[in-house]
Amino acid sequence: MSEPVRHHALVDALVGGLEPVRPLPAPMLRALAWLAAVLGLAVVLMPMADTAGLHARLGTPDLRVAALGAGLTAVAAALAAFVTSVPGRSLRWALLPVAPAALWIGASGLGCLRGWGAPGTDLADGDAGGCFAFLVGVSLPLSVLLVAMLRRACPLHPNLTAALGGLAAAAAAATLLVPFHPHDATATDLAIHAVTVLGVIGLNGLAGGRLLGRGPRPGR
Repeated sequence: MSEPVRHHALVDALVGGLEPVRPLPAPMLRALAWLAAVLGLAVVLMPMADTAGLHARLGTPDLRVAALGAGLTAVAAALAAFVTSVPGRSLRWALLPVAPAALWIGASGLGCLRGWGAPGTDLADGDAGGCFAFLVGVSLPLSVLLVAMLRRACPLHPNLTAALGGLAAAAAAATLLVPFHPHDATATDLAIHAVTVLGVIGLNGLAGGRLLGRGPRPGR
């Protein structure tokens, strides 16, 4: 057998059992798919919201800006997570949520500095625990969905990608909390929110990072 024939036979043996891999959609489309799930959850929860209190809270400038910042953070962090999950993409995408997150944090902090509050939004016993339960209860399923979607890619920095996913999930949960938030911003309330958000990001970075680091799941 001649040398070229042997090479062709070897190539045929190596690729004979391979199946074509379906390429993943663009990161933007995958991020939009996850955000659509967040929107669907919002539609399900909205009938239970306190619409009268929502109008009062959104009438307060810093609360309105904080809600906008949280929503923009969820969008930016989700897009950054999907982009960084693709090998070869610049890690600078991880900086995308920085500006909206600063807006979210800064506007939330203003509620602790001013001496007046939104009408009918006094802090009541048990409210802080309810906010914590809501943030955790919404963040966890959104995180699981996001990690499952990210596993189809092959992130070279799985912990970073997973942490961005955690930020997206936590910010989305904070945005969805606005219609249910029973009181104006206080130092205690802000601290509970911060601890919860950081906990979600850290859990995603560790647990989600391990799952993403096990390799790609193409076609699954």
